[in-house]
Amino acid sequence: MKKLAKLFALAGLFALTLLHEHSFGQRIIYSDPEKDDNRRLNFEIIGRVGGNFLVFKNNRARSWITVMDEEMQVTAKEELGYLPNPDKTINVDFFAYPEHIWMIYQYERKNIVYCMAAKLDRMGRRMGELIELDTTQVGFASDNRLYAVTGSEDKRKIAVTKINTRDRGLYRVSSLLFNDKMDLIRKDLLYIPIEDRTVQLGDIEIDNEGSLVLTRFQRTFNDNISNASLLYLKPGVDTLVEYRLSIAGKWLDNLRIKIDNYNKRYILTSLFSQERRGGIDGYYLLVYNKSQSTPQVEQLYTFSDQIRQEAKGNATTKTAFNDYFIRHLITRRDGGLLIGSESYYTTSRANTWNRWDYLYGSPFWGMNNFYISPYSNRMWWGSMPRNQQAVRYHADNILIQSFSPVGELEWSQVISKSQFDDETDDLLSFQLMNTGGELHVLYNQQERRDKLLSDLTIQATGQSARNPALKNLDNGHQFMPARGKQVSSRIMIVPTVYRGYICFAKVEYN
Repeated sequence: MKKLAKLFALAGLFALTLLHEHSFGQRIIYSDPEKDDNRRLNFEIIGRVGGNFLVFKNNRARSWITVMDEEMQVTAKEELGYLPNPDKTINVDFFAYPEHIWMIYQYERKNIVYCMAAKLDRMGRRMGELIELDTTQVGFASDNRLYAVTGSEDKRKIAVTKINTRDRGLYRVSSLLFNDKMDLIRKDLLYIPIEDRTVQLGDIEIDNEGSLVLTRFQRTFNDNISNASLLYLKPGVDTLVEYRLSIAGKWLDNLRIKIDNYNKRYILTSLFSQERRGGIDGYYLLVYNKSQSTPQVEQLYTFSDQIRQEAKGNATTKTAFNDYFIRHLITRRDGGLLIGSESYYTTSRANTWNRWDYLYGSPFWGMNNFYISPYSNRMWWGSMPRNQQAVRYHADNILIQSFSPVGELEWSQVISKSQFDDETDDLLSFQLMNTGGELHVLYNQQERRDKLLSDLTIQATGQSARNPALKNLDNGHQFMPARGKQVSSRIMIVPTVYRGYICFAKVEYN
């Protein structure tokens, strides 16, 4: 009888263990290392298409797509022989759909830049003929990276944009808007006044209605932003609507745009300073209602002494946020907003780093080219040299704050971490995974000699909890969480380094 009772007790304990594991429900599956996937590999995670996971890869003269199944086993490799040589291919963009992919790429041949589209199936094979979207003739000394390619959140619209700067005082913006079948919806030719050479254009985004959204700002010699405007194109209107930001006497760092398609609003935010080249004081926040053509929220949020104390790390309370940068913006259906920032800096023997040392590029960028593009490549180019001098990269504390639809602070969460690496920042920083009811913060935590992937969960109320170690953490794999991509509501693909090879891990939540 006692033995029977003991068996029942053990069975109950085993059931509780299974229930506990299922409640957290994370597991990791790794792809196998392949001989061509060394550290010189350039790659981009495309997404989940038809039940497969697709990754674009380039190594020297070869470009191909690797297809993996649910167990991360390679089932196919599709060579992209129709892509020009890497020295002629300028950049590649991917837009993944449930059963196909649009690949848009640019290349130069005989002083002409071509923008092309190819439709690919779930196995990475080309469907139909290549589609020529646009061409532009360039000079010998011009930068050939011309086209900014961006897609709407619902993936039903894709915009291809280029900017002609031949007239120094009036930039000419040419935009082609396509649907998800790559049929041309409309062409737009817009003009943007540029007061002087210190005025620049920010990233171009597109909303679900097909409206272009961008910023124009003045930054003198990599200094703070002293004035800026939100520009957007309304459907049926052939001129850009401008809203000048109310920042008189304040200095912005770097404007970030987030489109709230559900509520038809544009959100701009930036770190700001009270003084030119001063310490970071807080966030500037603009919530602009597109339908009413008016701002709903425009305010400055100043960091409290308590938040400074929690987030300062090795800095002082006064300089707590001087090394912080905005990493993530997440909108909520109720109109609220989450901002995720991180302390990031470098150290070296040669110089003292600060955020003004050409962090945002040369102030004369684009001035010798007839065409410029605010395009920023998302692909990881592992073969590019990082720096000629010995540099140590640091990524420290994370600050995540939630703001209400009217711009009021709801809660703050400081995640303490200290990361560093020499010559590269590939294993540093963090990634957010939004599963709907909660937010997962993934980053590497140093454990003795190993960097192990940690998972911290933040609830909608701001409460946080550190999850148990992810199942199937292989000590041989070092994760690159910042390069990871969420491909479904419960799955994220994260690249790893394993014995000098690039692999890919599926992090799955039940």
